[in-house]
Amino acid sequence: MTVLVPTMGALHKGHQALIKRARELDKEVVVSIFVNPLQFTETEDIEKYPRTPEADIQIATLAGATQVWFPTYEEIYPSQPIQISAGQVGERYEGASRPGHFAGVLTVVNRLFEIVKPNKAVFGEKDFQQLWLISNHFKKVKIVAVPTVREFDGLALSSRNVRLTQADRAAALIISKALKEPSRMKEILATEPAFKLDYAEIIDEKTFSPASATTQNKRAIIAGWVNGVRLLDNAVVGTNS
Repeated sequence: MTVLVPTMGALHKGHQALIKRARELDKEVVVSIFVNPLQFTETEDIEKYPRTPEADIQIATLAGATQVWFPTYEEIYPSQPIQISAGQVGERYEGASRPGHFAGVLTVVNRLFEIVKPNKAVFGEKDFQQLWLISNHFKKVKIVAVPTVREFDGLALSSRNVRLTQADRAAALIISKALKEPSRMKEILATEPAFKLDYAEIIDEKTFSPASATTQNKRAIIAGWVNGVRLLDNAVVGTNS
């Protein structure tokens, strides 16, 4: 039995946590590294996405991967890909800002599953909308979630963080600060002029609809930009009794 950890490379401690969790689930762990062009919108520069293959192999292997796989575009898409619809949830929040992004994600995950044929796959909670869509779309593969890994100061680990200057990084900390006070999220985010807000909402974890007073499982989700670098994060708000 095989556990798959799909990534786009530029691996960091967050990916290490995914791989270590996968190794706990089974002895065979495949880490795929493929920068999927279908999930980048026309306004996003795929060439800016960091690529560190040699470091990726070392990080993945040390974390417990038994195979690090760098598929070619032709392996993943031997013919014109038919994209999988992400439905209404795929058009909200992250999907509203990045049209077609989640269709690209579901399409590549489907192909990875077809090729590797894993019994389980591990994804991080940081990309919570992605996790929700994958968990709800793929039922034959057990989807295992791993909590967001953070720096000592609360910043969620992301491959895009390497593009942040020291000043940018300081500004980005407003996101994790805002998540600690969900009732004042937008107010807190507005205090950092370098942060450009996309959305800050509290949603129902089960439906991905806006939370109401009676919602049992709430999660705060935030996305925005610091100096052109897109950042997103989320946190559990709490459970009503």
